[in-house]
Amino acid sequence: MAEQAGNEQAQGPQFSLQRIYVRDLSFEAPKSPEIFRQEWAPNVALDLNTKQKALEGDFHEVVLTLSVTVKTGEETAFIAEVQQAGIFLIKGLDAASMSHTLGAFCPNILFPYARETLDSLVVRGSFPALMLSPVNFDALYAQEMQRMQAAEGQTPTA
Repeated sequence: MAEQAGNEQAQGPQFSLQRIYVRDLSFEAPKSPEIFRQEWAPNVALDLNTKQKALEGDFHEVVLTLSVTVKTGEETAFIAEVQQAGIFLIKGLDAASMSHTLGAFCPNILFPYARETLDSLVVRGSFPALMLSPVNFDALYAQEMQRMQAAEGQTPTA
């Protein structure tokens, strides 16, 4: 009986984090050391992107890219980018659940790692830590799905 319950549980959806790693990392401070002599009035621009790739079997790679450009006045203080990646074992999900898991759930897991890596990188460049605010990947995913559905509804006719 216990064996049968174990088999039923094994047939259900499965999710497992296999590995988290930095895929790419870059930092540029084009105006140093002059930028350190200016008044620090940062203007932060964040670009966030995710991509997924199916690997062998039920394994998937998800890459979260955070690109930050910080200016003080008209001068670029620094540009930093991190690609935080993870390998996830995901099986037993329908297409909609798989899409949501890869597009929102996995990036939610990766974001704290990417944020810490970015903060550490910026501090090593002798700038104050960024301390990026949390991101609602579920809301971003929902917006993207709405945008895609609207785009499909506006297919040009010949």
